[in-house]
Amino acid sequence: MTRSHAPRHRRHHGPRSGGFLRNAVPASFLALVLATPAGAQTLTEALAQTYVNNPTLATARAQLRVVDENVPQALAGWRPTVTLSGSAGYAEGTLRSRATNARGERVGVTTDQERAIGTVAATVTQPLYRGGRTTAATRRAENQVLAQRARLLATEQQVFQDAVTAYVNVIRFQEEVRLNLNNAQVLQRQLDATNERFRVGEITRTDVAQAESRLAGARASRADSEGSLQNARAAFLRVIGLAPTRLTAPQPLRPAARSGQDAAQIAALNNPAVVAALFDESAGRDFIDVQLSSLLPQASLQAQAFRNDNQQSIGQRTIGESVTATLTVPLYQGGAEYSAVRQARQDATRLRQVVDDQRRQASSQAIQAWETLQSARATVDSVRSQIRAAEIALDGVQREAVVGSRTTLDVLNAEQELLNARVSLVRALANVVTASHSLAQAVGRLTARDLALPVPLYDQEAYYRAVRDRWAGLGDYSAPQPVRD
Repeated sequence: MTRSHAPRHRRHHGPRSGGFLRNAVPASFLALVLATPAGAQTLTEALAQTYVNNPTLATARAQLRVVDENVPQALAGWRPTVTLSGSAGYAEGTLRSRATNARGERVGVTTDQERAIGTVAATVTQPLYRGGRTTAATRRAENQVLAQRARLLATEQQVFQDAVTAYVNVIRFQEEVRLNLNNAQVLQRQLDATNERFRVGEITRTDVAQAESRLAGARASRADSEGSLQNARAAFLRVIGLAPTRLTAPQPLRPAARSGQDAAQIAALNNPAVVAALFDESAGRDFIDVQLSSLLPQASLQAQAFRNDNQQSIGQRTIGESVTATLTVPLYQGGAEYSAVRQARQDATRLRQVVDDQRRQASSQAIQAWETLQSARATVDSVRSQIRAAEIALDGVQREAVVGSRTTLDVLNAEQELLNARVSLVRALANVVTASHSLAQAVGRLTARDLALPVPLYDQEAYYRAVRDRWAGLGDYSAPQPVRD
């Protein structure tokens, strides 16, 4: 291609392509940051929908209710057991005895006996001392419940983070599709015009090939972004439970810490994984006492009322009551109990190390989230500067092409660079939003309560209170409970 061809080519098409690219940034930027269409679906509404309907979160709540039942099971060790037993049967036999006849002689007498036998007994057994097992098991169950509550919060945060990512990705890929679609339309018009000029001999085949190549690349980018958009929609539906409609671009959360070190310190104390590990360690120490109880004396009191009919002979009935105190002192039981105690101690040591590991992980995640957020913000500022410079450069290249100092390829490259910068801005803005929520998750502040979602909050203690001191009952006590502040 000769340089003399470029001015005529750009005079014909420069204003169209340049006009689109200059107007594209304000449109995409406002769509991501400022626009709030009527009837739009906000991120807060999406998170509220997730909180109510997400199956992963519902599963975690059900698991908490499962663990809540450990407490009444442990408390059962204080309570009496009442049993009613009975038996009924038939017996027959021959009774041999000696008697004196009318002549005063001792003779043997054989008597056949047939009788119905039966017993009935009511027994009440009250544990008095179980070696401390009940107390230790109750403490362990309480710590297990508290650990599970922390895990529920961790699940809630992860589900919310997934929802935020899915929400932002839909907006991001919608913008990328729009940018790539518009770019392909502009390049198609350029190719059409280039073919017209090639037919009249004003430009060479090289110009046409360059325009065809750039259009093919634009179509490939559009197809890729459309596929990514469909994937994002599917993730949105899976996590949130609704198909995305008119989404409103969210604002990033206010940072939950003033610096990376501050975030690390908060995470080491407040991250749900750390909290769960602390309660797991406490439960592990309590389990040592549970195992030690098998080496200590056991005491119980038993009261019984009974009736026995025809046990030895026809017409015999025994009725009575008894109260028995039992003390059992284990001396040696094969050594398995000692092994169980040693095992529990080693497990408590392991759980202590888990606490340290979780603290380090939480601190590391918090620092990484902080740095990612700062990097994303800096990227937004840099890309905005890049867009301003690319707009000026494109305008200059177009003007230089008019006077013949630039070629068609130079203009196409400048347009592509500006398009790439605008796509980068869309991605950087999305990264800022997701990074701000990741930081909140790392420090334990990405919960429905912290986000002030407009939904009734799940009461973690409702089922626990309903079953803790319940002595009997097979009902479902997981019905919705009043929200606790």
